[in-house]
Amino acid sequence: MKNYFKTFLLLLLVSSATVIYAQDANAEAKANTEIEQKAGEWVATLNLNDAAKTQRVTAVIATHLKAIREWNNTHPYTSVPAGIDPRTGDPLSELDRQIIANSAMPKSIHENLMNGLHTDLTDEQVNAILDKYTIGKVAFTMNGYKAIVPDLTAQEEAVIQGNLEKARAQAVDYKSMKQISAIFEIYKTKNEQYLNANGRNWHELFKAYVNAQKAKKAAAAKSSQ
Repeated sequence: MKNYFKTFLLLLLVSSATVIYAQDANAEAKANTEIEQKAGEWVATLNLNDAAKTQRVTAVIATHLKAIREWNNTHPYTSVPAGIDPRTGDPLSELDRQIIANSAMPKSIHENLMNGLHTDLTDEQVNAILDKYTIGKVAFTMNGYKAIVPDLTAQEEAVIQGNLEKARAQAVDYKSMKQISAIFEIYKTKNEQYLNANGRNWHELFKAYVNAQKAKKAAAAKSSQ
């Protein structure tokens, strides 16, 4: 009788493990399909009109997306010890720790993406793909700077644009939009420090912009009454 129950329990465990493995395999296959579809959609916007090139570029992007997903899955924020931000003394947040974990990813993953893209695409097309990954944050943020500082000089604009492009290039190695936005915040801080160091007062400029927007909304609301 005991042997029967042992055999039954063993079969139950094997069956459960098989079901879990099948579920994991199905989930991974579904995730891979979604990634490949996303990569295909991004490449389709380039209108390459070359089936072989389209396939190669799609494969490069899909491979990168899968690598980022895998790294996040195997290196959760808990893999980084809790501690403090040495710049502020504040405790590291879960997002901070996840970004630290992701920043340890092998450089070859990023290099493989960029080399693969540049093999078949122009610089403009590569930037278009990076913009897809980062949902157009470079142009959106640049427009924000132009609205807040309407008299930006050509030099100021070039520096700000350069920093935003660096943010975009770095952000493609991160998975979630929260992580991507956090990378952009690093370079937005650099831009604001640059403006302050070159005769601007970012705090006052931003305050004036916010007040102007509030006044505009109030005027619009009053006129509609």
